[in-house]
Amino acid sequence: MANVTFVTVFFLLGFSEVWELQIVHGVLFLVVYLAVLMSNLLIITLITLDLHLQTPMYFFLKNLSLLDVFLMSVPIPKFIVNNLTHNNSISILGCASQVLLMTSFSAGEIFVLTAMSYDRYVAICCPLHYEVLMSGGTCALMAGVSWVIGGLFGAVYTAGTFSMPFCGSNVIPQFFCDVSSLLRMSCSKTSKIVYVSIGLGTCLGMSCFICIMISYIYIFSTVLKIPTMNGQSRAFSTCLPHLIVVTLFMTTACFVYLKPPSNSPSVPERLLSVVYTVVPPTVNPVIYSLRNKDMKQALLGLLPKTPGQDSHFM
Repeated sequence: MANVTFVTVFFLLGFSEVWELQIVHGVLFLVVYLAVLMSNLLIITLITLDLHLQTPMYFFLKNLSLLDVFLMSVPIPKFIVNNLTHNNSISILGCASQVLLMTSFSAGEIFVLTAMSYDRYVAICCPLHYEVLMSGGTCALMAGVSWVIGGLFGAVYTAGTFSMPFCGSNVIPQFFCDVSSLLRMSCSKTSKIVYVSIGLGTCLGMSCFICIMISYIYIFSTVLKIPTMNGQSRAFSTCLPHLIVVTLFMTTACFVYLKPPSNSPSVPERLLSVVYTVVPPTVNPVIYSLRNKDMKQALLGLLPKTPGQDSHFM
């Protein structure tokens, strides 16, 4: 043990060691990050200010957009700065903060997606009881529980991961602090709390996924009974994108948090990490909100009207 060098700082490998490519990657991710930030903040602003959007569906959409912004704001700005300054170092405290926040926001997002599927189930399958079942208090409780459980799970997962000393190589072959790589660097046997948190996360994730699937089984069986094709297509257009995003997000999240330690992740593994952190926050505004007719009307309501527009509506 006298020859063991304990790690005090980590180095994030990123996607390339070529300086020119690092600058290209930094600029590209900066453009994507700003686009995602503006689109999600626009959604949050519209839902907050427009009285017609004060419904359970848009309430959960606002929470989803908040989580998307927070989740993407944890690793991406650091990655951009690293590429533009050619300095890939991150302290143990910074790495622990990344693991804590990313795990918390990811878990919270899974619960919010589950709440959204339940909202759609009640709206389609139990429309007469919708206002009672999805009251303001119920929605606030569901959202609050999602944030709290996400935070608790993130705290347990991070505490278990960083309760062990790290030694040997301090290079993390990802663009953010990858738990799998951290466990590989551990000097001691994996802590029991890590196995407990992984098992708990797996159970919670599977429970949410099963609840979503059951909700959509009932939703699809109800939609197929709608006599008109137009009504069926509108219902399916609302449900199918949500299922696609849920499947994509949960699959890539399981890969990031549950995959076994690897000394050198392959290119597909790194791309899946990008998909997990970048794609859901990017496509969620398009799928859920910006193509929505109510959201478009709310946006037009915030834009200043010209005299010609006022006379047209008169």
